[in-house]
Amino acid sequence: MQRRHLLHATIATTAAATLAPWARLSLAAVPAAASGRRFVFVILRGGLDGLTAVPAVGDPAFAAARGPLAQLGGAPLPLDGVFALHPLLPQLHALYGQGELLVLQAVGLPYRERSHFDAQQVLESGGSRPHELTTGWLGRAVAATGAAPLAAVALETAVPLVLRGPAAVDTWAPSVLPEPGADLVGRLEMLYRDDPALAQALARARQLRATPGMAANPPAEPGGNRGPAVQLARKAAEFLQHGSQVAVLELGGWDSHANQAVPQGALSANLRRLDDLLAALRTGLLDHGTWDRTAVLVATEFGREVAVNGTGGTDHGSGGAAFVLGGAVRGGRVLADWPGLAPKQRFEGRDLRVTTDLRAAIRPLLTDHLQLPRAAIDSVVLPGSAGLRPLDLLRGNAA
Repeated sequence: MQRRHLLHATIATTAAATLAPWARLSLAAVPAAASGRRFVFVILRGGLDGLTAVPAVGDPAFAAARGPLAQLGGAPLPLDGVFALHPLLPQLHALYGQGELLVLQAVGLPYRERSHFDAQQVLESGGSRPHELTTGWLGRAVAATGAAPLAAVALETAVPLVLRGPAAVDTWAPSVLPEPGADLVGRLEMLYRDDPALAQALARARQLRATPGMAANPPAEPGGNRGPAVQLARKAAEFLQHGSQVAVLELGGWDSHANQAVPQGALSANLRRLDDLLAALRTGLLDHGTWDRTAVLVATEFGREVAVNGTGGTDHGSGGAAFVLGGAVRGGRVLADWPGLAPKQRFEGRDLRVTTDLRAAIRPLLTDHLQLPRAAIDSVVLPGSAGLRPLDLLRGNAA
């Protein structure tokens, strides 16, 4: 991908072949008029420990199975008689109480081999095994409307696999570059005038920068590593308020092999960041009632082993937790076909067993929420998933 720096954004036109002419916003062609519905996919890279985020405190084997990891550094936030949220997720807990958060437990992928790279490939491609599919399920979905593609944006420097497909996609990431002067922009227009792709990218960037409410960089947030997550969430909300229908964000660093329960450790920091990001996204979408028409899926490539390892962490596992939230979501519930935590109940004697395929959550978000054709979901977007019973995630009609 060619990269040419300009403005406060990187703009790249991505459609099968990709180019990137700006600083950090990648560019798609202007889409047809957006429907009212919005969908956000948040990827937690590294393998979230679902039994830390959503501890099964009511399982009789929980304390013994988790050992020191059963101590969460505070009182767990109750959900129902079995499950709770980690005490560092208070804003998510509030959404649960408001009926806007649905919690999934013992959820996962068909893949079971514990490689980050292969598991993320399956998570993003929507296949049943690594490299079975080379484009992303969401990239195929946005092109499956039967008419103009849905407008999609990735809050990253490059289009992630999950959004790669036949349709053009915008990308955006913060930039530290100063604002370009009018002379520089004019020179770039002259330089790009004989290159249709670059000329289109530059024109699209100027159009986005001129859109009311689309600040180049949202205001910086205090709070160390939590600030950038909030910044990305606020920018995602701007895009979704101004024409984008689909957005993808990601948070990395969830691989917790050591010192997992340290109060100021990496996992604790990530839980705070996730809580802040999702709360900021909701706040940014409350204007104009957009949140009421939004569904957000938060998922990771796999869970962790049930038992603590020798360095106070957990190793790669299978089943884990996921979240579905938004004004369009019928929340205030935990969906779990709970397998139990006793050693004989675990997958291979060590992992939380997967009892719900993540694709059973993705399917209704595409068919019922985004109203994409079921035939396309079955054959192109999530091939091999037609036999899965879709989960009951949504309120009535969120049009």
